[in-house]
Amino acid sequence: MIESLISRSRRLPGAIITTALLTAPALLAQDAPADKSALQKYVLDGGWTMIFIGLAVLSLIALSVFNFINLTKAKFAPDDLKMALMDHMTNCRVRSAIELAASHPSYLGRMMAYSLPNIDATRPEDLGRDQIEDAIADFSINENRKSMTWVNYISLVAQAAPMLGLFGTVLGMVGAFSTLAESGQANPTQLAGDIQVALLTTLWGLMTAIPSLIAYFFFKNKLNSLVADCHHAAEDLINASVQTVNQDAYLAKIPEGIAT
Repeated sequence: MIESLISRSRRLPGAIITTALLTAPALLAQDAPADKSALQKYVLDGGWTMIFIGLAVLSLIALSVFNFINLTKAKFAPDDLKMALMDHMTNCRVRSAIELAASHPSYLGRMMAYSLPNIDATRPEDLGRDQIEDAIADFSINENRKSMTWVNYISLVAQAAPMLGLFGTVLGMVGAFSTLAESGQANPTQLAGDIQVALLTTLWGLMTAIPSLIAYFFFKNKLNSLVADCHHAAEDLINASVQTVNQDAYLAKIPEGIAT
């Protein structure tokens, strides 16, 4: 008889969980009271864990707005600055190009103001391209870290939201088992509130994590694209100046046309 009781006690938690999971959809699908709003039914009934999930949602919105404003072409490689710098570099007005770049707050302006002083006029064949490119790389490493920090915070939200949902799920199941221990029987009506907490926190955790993951990769790719655009512009500026300095040598390599 003792062995039979032990066997039944071992099977009890599994039976309780199965009963709770099978009856949860039906319980949650029941019509709410007339005075129960959607906010109460789908948010507030999730318990105090919803406060942290709500903070995660607000953080996602704030970070997305900030990155939308910060990661723009006007703040990285504006067309007017590229055209003005190209005019200076084509005419070998390096000092004027440095002054213009230093006065512009964009990524490209600050990058060129940092790297153009490394031009070596004693090397007309490439104007010290390797030193310029090293300076561009150093600037990009330091500057990208700052911009990427705000993008990485979105990744943090994407990773934290499911964990918060799981935390709420565990709390709901603990409450369900506490109710079961007090009542002494698996009454689905008494378990409905705790099961609702478990399911709502899981739902909102996933609803926060999925958009966060999409936003993270979107802004990460956008940042990489803007930085690459700045690097291509810098390469064009250096090539324009080198070609102007070595214009005679370039023309000497062009074969004459054949008269028809």
